[in-house]
Amino acid sequence: MKERPDLPESRRLWERATKSLPGGVNASARLDRALGHALFFTHGEGACLYDADGRRYVDYCMSHGAALLGHGHPAVAEAVRYALELGVLCACETEHQITVAERLKELFPGTDLVRFTCTGTEDTWHAARVARAFTGRMGVVKFEGHYHGVNDTAGFSHWPDPDQAGPADNPRPVAESAGIPPHNADLVTVLPFNDEEALERTLRAGSESIAAVIMEPINYDSCGLVPTETFLRLVRDLTRELGIVLIYDEILSGFRCGPGSAVANRDVIPDMTCLGKAVGGGMPLSIFMGRRDIMETCTPVGPALHSGTYNAHLTLVLAARAFLDVVCAPGFYQGLGQLGERLYAGIREIMRRRGIPCWVQGVGARFGLLFGLEREPRNYREVAAQDLDLADRFHLACLERGVFLAQGSPHHGYSAAHTARDIDDTLEIMDRSAAAL
Repeated sequence: MKERPDLPESRRLWERATKSLPGGVNASARLDRALGHALFFTHGEGACLYDADGRRYVDYCMSHGAALLGHGHPAVAEAVRYALELGVLCACETEHQITVAERLKELFPGTDLVRFTCTGTEDTWHAARVARAFTGRMGVVKFEGHYHGVNDTAGFSHWPDPDQAGPADNPRPVAESAGIPPHNADLVTVLPFNDEEALERTLRAGSESIAAVIMEPINYDSCGLVPTETFLRLVRDLTRELGIVLIYDEILSGFRCGPGSAVANRDVIPDMTCLGKAVGGGMPLSIFMGRRDIMETCTPVGPALHSGTYNAHLTLVLAARAFLDVVCAPGFYQGLGQLGERLYAGIREIMRRRGIPCWVQGVGARFGLLFGLEREPRNYREVAAQDLDLADRFHLACLERGVFLAQGSPHHGYSAAHTARDIDDTLEIMDRSAAAL
């Protein structure tokens, strides 16, 4: 196997880009550490990406989860064209925002009011601010390994170095970026996921200062960690008892397992929910929503400022309406689930037959490949023990043969545009890639 795929045009474009863009990219995750440069694409279609060197890949990044319907889904494309015909309305209210909000209320129990934003980073930031304004408290509790964007409120302990993060049962907040004010760490408490004792001890001790608990109900940003039933129930019971706002960050998990919350079948309803990625059909739309009394803390009703020129941009809202039409159609999730069963079972069989230790954590339409692990992890520290060097080698081997797994990403995923043939071709490539290791 080659050490790295030979992609001269991508390398040439990246070298050119470094003269105009920091690191030659517009998001740090796009610099492929294993490849040594960014990969440059010309276009996407359905389940596939096409790079500047003329190569085609079956895509398992899928815009980090935003392209659940695939690249350029016809219904989304038509919605965007319609928005253009209406004048690309910006900073205007129309009936379409109401329609999408009403549909979200039907899909997410406990939701009374909805507000639109653009990015996940601002989404969770606004949700935390509203929770603070509502409760009059300033503290926020988050879980180690849960990612809530790059804002200064929740930008701690996404993927910390365990050597810097303190004891596993009592982690310390680790800022994930330079420039976050050090005193912000005083307002953030980081807890281990699925640790009921630490959760109850912390919430009871801080009940007078904690405004919100924010969590990924399925922790895809740690490769798909799933909460235990008792832990999830305890989070809800304690926050309700202590008057703490429970925020589900479903920017990644929303619509991944069904038409709504990823844990809708658990019957544990949060006070607020943050949505993003998939709901825009690939367009930059995010949403926070929740109980009426909490959401009416937003201006112009309440004192927590939420405004913005691009909020509920008509192009994005119409794309979301098209997305909801598609995913709510009969049989959509049945077909999506069958693809996942075929893919996950196939990868497990390959790794077992090739003698490569790798836990395949498939939850809905996204999955983690945890090289070096042989049992299901329950918290971030167990995930952090994975063999990243082996993962990089596998990703490069797949890339060389025509399967794109975003290097360094804790999660991969497929779309409704993938076919059984795509899955079978992928498994054949993964088998040859595993053999090359």
